[in-house]
Amino acid sequence: MRVNQLHPWPTSVAEAEAVQDRLRVHVEPTGPTDFTLVAGLDVHYHGDDELTAAVVVLDPGTLSVVEQVVVHGKTTFPYVPGLFAFRELPALVEALERLTVTPDLLVCDGYGLAHPRGFGLACHIGVLTGLPSLGVAKTPFVGTHTTPGRERGSWTPILLDDSTVGRALRTQRAIKPVYVSQGHRIDLDTVTDQVLRLAPRFRLPDPVRKADHLARHGS
Repeated sequence: MRVNQLHPWPTSVAEAEAVQDRLRVHVEPTGPTDFTLVAGLDVHYHGDDELTAAVVVLDPGTLSVVEQVVVHGKTTFPYVPGLFAFRELPALVEALERLTVTPDLLVCDGYGLAHPRGFGLACHIGVLTGLPSLGVAKTPFVGTHTTPGRERGSWTPILLDDSTVGRALRTQRAIKPVYVSQGHRIDLDTVTDQVLRLAPRFRLPDPVRKADHLARHGS
C-alpha cells in the first residue's frame, strides 16, 4: 500500500511540534462505519533505540490473519512526551508500505485526539495514509474521566479543556478499561463499536494483540 510522505522526519522538538501543528488541521472527525480489512499496529523496543514494528491485517468477521509484516529498525528521535509517534512512525510507515493489501481501518497501540496537542500517533498515521484510524491505549494520558461501569461496553468520556477527546471503555466485564480515541476519518461512536467488536475475549482488540505478539516474537 502507499503512504504519503507529507513531511521529512524531524530531528528536533521544534520541528516535530511544527509538523503536528501543520497536519492537525487535516484530521477528519467522521467517516465510514463498516470495514472489511482491519490492521493492528504496534512497536516493541529492544533496549533504548532498537525496535521492531509490526502490522497485522485481519478479517474483522473471523479475526483471522490476512497478512502480516515485520520491520526491524532503530529510532533516531528522542523520547519526548507528546512526540512519541516520531520514534515509531518511520518503521510503521515502512511496514505499511510492504503490505500487498490495503486495510480500511488502522488500529494503533496509542492515542489519537487524546493527546496534548490533539494529534497522537493514530491521527498522524491516519493523515499520512488517508485511512480511518483509531487509538487504543492501556493507560490514560491526558484529560480526566470517571470510572466506567463494570459491564462490557460501559464507558465514560475523557475530557480535556471541556472537550471530549476519547472514552474509557470496558471491553471485558470487571477488567481494567482501555482508553480509546479518534485518529482520522472516524467518529467516536464507531471507534467504540469497532474496539468492542475486535475485542470479543480479551481486554485489547485482537489486531493490536496480534501485532504486539508479532513485534515481540516475530522474525
